[in-house]
Formats: sequence, C-alpha cells, structure tokens
Amino acid sequence: MNKLKAVCVYCGSNFNGDPELRNAIKQLADVLVKQDIKLVYGGGSVGVMGVIADDVLQSGGSVTGVIPQFLMDKEVGHKGVKEMIITENMHQRKQKMADLSDGFIILPGGFGTLEEFFEVLTWLQLGLHNKPIGVLNVGGFYDPLFAQMEMMVKSRFLKPANRDLVFNEADAETLVNKMDEFSAVPDEVWFKDRNLT
Repeated sequence: MNKLKAVCVYCGSNFNGDPELRNAIKQLADVLVKQDIKLVYGGGSVGVMGVIADDVLQSGGSVTGVIPQFLMDKEVGHKGVKEMIITENMHQRKQKMADLSDGFIILPGGFGTLEEFFEVLTWLQLGLHNKPIGVLNVGGFYDPLFAQMEMMVKSRFLKPANRDLVFNEADAETLVNKMDEFSAVPDEVWFKDRNLT
C-alpha cells in the first residue's frame, strides 16, 4: 500500500517555457495520478503551479489548492480546482500545505520555492516532522544548490546526515518511489554538542 497519500509540490509562479521542464511536470503529474497521490499546491493558475495543477486535473487526479486571500483578490487562484482552501496570510498557507501533505517535492522556481523548501527541510532536521523531501532536479537546475550544500558540509556548518535528508533525482517516478520508502534519521547530536566535526 502506498504510504504517500498527498504530496505538497513547491514550484514557481512563473514558467519559462522550457520543453524539458514541461515534460518533467507532465511526468510528475502522471506519476501522482497513477499512484493515487493527491497534489497539494499553492492554488495558483499561473506559472509552473498552474501547469502541474492542469496536468493532474486533466488526468483525473485529485488536487487541493491553498492560497491566501490577497492572491485570490488578484485573480490568480485556479478556477478549475474544486478543493481550494483560502488562508489569511502566507504563513497560514505554508502551515496548511504542510499539514495536508505526507511529503514535499520541489520543482524549479524562484525565491518563494527555495524559502518553502528550506523551511520544511529545517523542520525535518529539527524533528518537527518526519516527511520525505524530494527535489525533482530538471536539467541540473538545482545542481548549484546541492553544490552549496556540499560546501556547507565541507565548511562544517551542516552534517552529512542532514544533507542526506533530501532526495535529488531527475526522474519523477524514481523520486516518488524513493520518497515512499523514506525513514527520517536526522542527526540531533548538535543539540548537545555544537561542534560539527
């Protein structure tokens, strides 16, 4: 039985038209629908957000959008998503998305995507949740980010065990299958000893 029932996807509110990214989004949508995993996302009709929501809906999948009122007022909410949760602010949006999900997938995006990614990753490191986090690394988009994580380890600001909490895959099905088998083992030694050697 599939452990992942709902996955939160963090992604850009812009879409650059890249065919490789477009194919990756479609593949991820197909995997979610095939494995009967609900898409939880930011509720938008624009950018990568809108594309993945459209793909899941067109394939008969289940979608929950979570969007703050001020973005609904700007008419960026997806009209085709039947289950739309409207929050008062961005903080409530992020908390609700996390609460509704069994895991998190990161697609290419900008500042907001990275902020959401690092927040749930920090929560996992701190033991505030035990949900898998996967980066769908389309065309090496996130290679520099993982290189930065390696630098954090090398510079002893990050333990290898905590860097390894994130899955880094270019294929959506491989990523979802690995997330489905995830068991969280953050290294909490730093609570007792601040020395990262």
